[in-house]
Amino acid sequence: MTDRPDALVIGGGPAGLMAADALLSDGYSVVLAEAKPSVGRKFLMAGKSGLNLTKVEDFDDFVQRYGDAAPVLRPILDAFRPDAVDAWAQSLAQPTFVGSTGRLFPKAMKASPLLRAWLARLEGMGIDRRTHWRWIGWEGEACRFRTQGEITAITPRVTVLALGGASWARLGSDGVWANILRKAGIDVTDFAPANTGLSVPWSAHMTAHFGAPLKNVTFVAGTRHARGEAVISAEGLEGGGLYPLSPALRGGASLRLDLAPDQTAAQLAKRLAAQRGKQSLSNRLRRAWGWSPAMLALFHECARPLPADPQALATLAKSLPVPHRGLRPMDEAISTAGGVALNGLDAGLMLRKRPGTFCCGEMLDWEAPTGGYLLTACLATGQWAGRHAARYLSKAAV
Repeated sequence: MTDRPDALVIGGGPAGLMAADALLSDGYSVVLAEAKPSVGRKFLMAGKSGLNLTKVEDFDDFVQRYGDAAPVLRPILDAFRPDAVDAWAQSLAQPTFVGSTGRLFPKAMKASPLLRAWLARLEGMGIDRRTHWRWIGWEGEACRFRTQGEITAITPRVTVLALGGASWARLGSDGVWANILRKAGIDVTDFAPANTGLSVPWSAHMTAHFGAPLKNVTFVAGTRHARGEAVISAEGLEGGGLYPLSPALRGGASLRLDLAPDQTAAQLAKRLAAQRGKQSLSNRLRRAWGWSPAMLALFHECARPLPADPQALATLAKSLPVPHRGLRPMDEAISTAGGVALNGLDAGLMLRKRPGTFCCGEMLDWEAPTGGYLLTACLATGQWAGRHAARYLSKAAV
């Protein structure tokens, strides 16, 4: 163990591990410091129900998922494309498969085997892993840590910060580091929830449908739209169909649902008009449009009093307004927007105000929907920061 390593990586999530991997691969000594008792805790939690590594699709479409940060992230993602994510998993003896929607998964469908294999490789390369080490700031060139009641310091030749965002604090991503960087004069954009549920003030009418899924729906907020699923919860709506709309909903946009995305309003109206007899309106809607009880309940909840005219009902079904109170709280979010301002970093992800210190992962000010995009960008920025930190070391040695 050494307190003067070539490189110090702070944060043991996917970005930090990838940065350490890149530095070790170039022959540099690395100390990895993690505040929690073990590394990769959020990574393991995300992989409990199926670890979505990346999305196999056209690269231009892939990059556009990163919104305003896409121009900065494009060269970084280009250096670690989805096929490279696949090759990386295969190199750790983790076979993969591509699902029907283009999402790449390890065949084990969980994160723990991959993480074990990755840590074994890093251990074989000589990583110096230290847990229960919480970073508390700089003192000159030294990085100071609180380590189970004591204060210690390390003075590395380069530092890579991979401190995560500000959601899932119990797993390590608490965002406390932002105050340290701000005190050092580094711009940090305020955190905000991303990839999280929506608060909807349901009436008692909806109670019986809590936990029910809404399938094959198109969600629309502002200029953004996404097709997918959500679940009706006591708090509102939750699910992957909503997550791509987080930026618009966070900005106060209204939400509208297309409950029949494969049919036109005219087709819906024709099918409804064909329902005759003394049926209730709910039965007519159920028979004509094949809706579940939860879909019917949602329609009544958001559109009542319902019009009698089939065309007016069809128009509502294609654009149902859902009143809401904004996104759920940040600690319920899968990820966060905000973080280290990208214009405060050079092309190698080094802080302009602190040469020799690099940043990567969710602590950077970018966001993306779930579906493999979050993890791919964490891995890609980690590798990019690690490689540029290695170049910085090589130039310093000349």
